[in-house]
This record gives sequence, structure tokens and C-alpha cells, in this order.
Amino acid sequence: MFSKKVLLALVGAAAVCVRAGPAAITDSSILQYALTLEELEDAFYSGALAKFDAAAFEKAGFEPWVRGRYEQIAQHEADHVAFLKGALGAAATAPCEYNFPYTDPKSFAALSMALEGVGEAAYLGAARFVEDKDTLTAAASILTVEARHAAWISSAVLKKQPWDGDFETPLGFSGVFSLASQFIIKCPDTNPALPVTAFPMLTVTPSKSLAQGSTVDLKFDNPNKTTPLYAAWYSGLQVTYTIVDTSANTTTVPDNLDGTVYVGVVSNKQTGPTSDAGMVTGLAILQFPFPSSAPN
Repeated sequence: MFSKKVLLALVGAAAVCVRAGPAAITDSSILQYALTLEELEDAFYSGALAKFDAAAFEKAGFEPWVRGRYEQIAQHEADHVAFLKGALGAAATAPCEYNFPYTDPKSFAALSMALEGVGEAAYLGAARFVEDKDTLTAAASILTVEARHAAWISSAVLKKQPWDGDFETPLGFSGVFSLASQFIIKCPDTNPALPVTAFPMLTVTPSKSLAQGSTVDLKFDNPNKTTPLYAAWYSGLQVTYTIVDTSANTTTVPDNLDGTVYVGVVSNKQTGPTSDAGMVTGLAILQFPFPSSAPN
């Protein structure tokens, strides 16, 4: 599983970079949203590689080829940024100011797995809204590379499962941005509005252990006092809902969760992973690792 520090960095939604009202969902706003995420990834990798040299990776216990592959990934992300900027022209977003909580190559590697997973979930969730088929093909080409990055980092670097299950998890614009925006300090005022809405931060803390059937504590704001509430667990194409005990803000972890799972608090059992309707909080990321001998 991710370290506690990395998990804490991944469980909140921030309001930075979200301007008044979400932008309409168009091919242009989708590309601006994608570019915003790619610029974040570009800054993440370039900053880490500038900070941690080959000796730092070796001291952390990584083989020399690990940093070499990260250099290749960094170039991929830079190329994605250049490609999207070329497609958008004058409508391209400018890079933001970022803050990433990595302190050494190990925390960088753990966080890189999460960012790549969120990246592929973003492209997958946005696909259904893209009208131009050439744009959709280009986005799918980036999506598959992000998925390869995530699989390599999870299996070769972190020695965990290379996939989560039979299907990948699509996420909506606001759900993705709730995970990405916490690393953004400030965006240029000239950047266009994105098709996202800011939702309150969600923190999920195991009462004893993070296991299926266990109880977890939920920390979040519910300014509209919405009830009843449910925890929506997004895993592949499956959504599982569990009741939130609003007197204690707890819920029960459902069965059949493997690998990377996203969870958010919603107000109904119709809220899907790519929809903002019914969202009460942003998303949190949880890990349910499984061994190579598992049926999955």
C-alpha cells in the first residue's frame, strides 16, 4: 500500500484553479482539462528527476534502470503537453504552480503510481464526451501510454499488482480534479475555466485496518446537511454503495475490491463514476493489493 504520507496527500479535494461555475463540456474544454493534468504530470516528473539523482535512487534501493525509465516517462509527459498545446493553440492553458509531497525517491515512486492511475481514469472517463473522432483517437493513444506507465510502476518498481482487474475505472471531470487539484497552489488568472466543480475534501481512515468488511472513518464537510448519504466505491466498471452512518461518519468497506479503488460520498445510489450529479465530496484513493496467486 502507499505510505501514510502519500495516502494523506491523495484523499482531498481543493478549490484551487476552479473558476466560477464549470465550463461547458466541449472538445476544447476537454483538451484544456487534459492539458492541465498533463502539465501537472510534466512538472511532477521533471521536478523529481532534478531533485533526485542516480545516487539518490540507488541509495533508496532502486536498480539503475528505474530512474532511466522514469526519464523516459518524463519525456512522454512533456511530449503530451506539447501535443495538446499544439492542438489548442491560443486556447491552451498555461502551467500552474505546484507542490508535490515527495521527500525521497520512494515517496516519489508511490505518488507516481497514483498520478498515472488518475491520468488513465481521466482519459477513460472523458472519452464518452468527445465528439471529434480524431481527437478521441489521439486521447486514446495517450490513455494507453498512461496505463502502461501505471502498470510498470506498480509491478516493476513497487512490486505490487500490475493491474486492478478485468476493467479499468473511468472517472468524471470533477472526481479526477478533486484528486489532482491538491497539488496545485495557483493557476494563472488567464487560464480558461475547466469543466469541473470543486467538492469538499474527503479523508478515509481505517478504524483498525483497511480490510473488506471493516469500518472506516470518513472526514468531510456536508454544508447542505444532505441525508441520507452513501459511500460510492468505484472499481473497474462496478460501483458499490454502502450506507454512511451520519451520526459517526463511518461506513463499511464492501467485498470484492482489488487494487486501486476510488471512493466518494454521494447522496444517491445513481451517482456513477463519470457524473457530478449527487456528489457530496471529492474522491479518495484506497489500495487493496492482491498476490499473483489470486484468481483475479
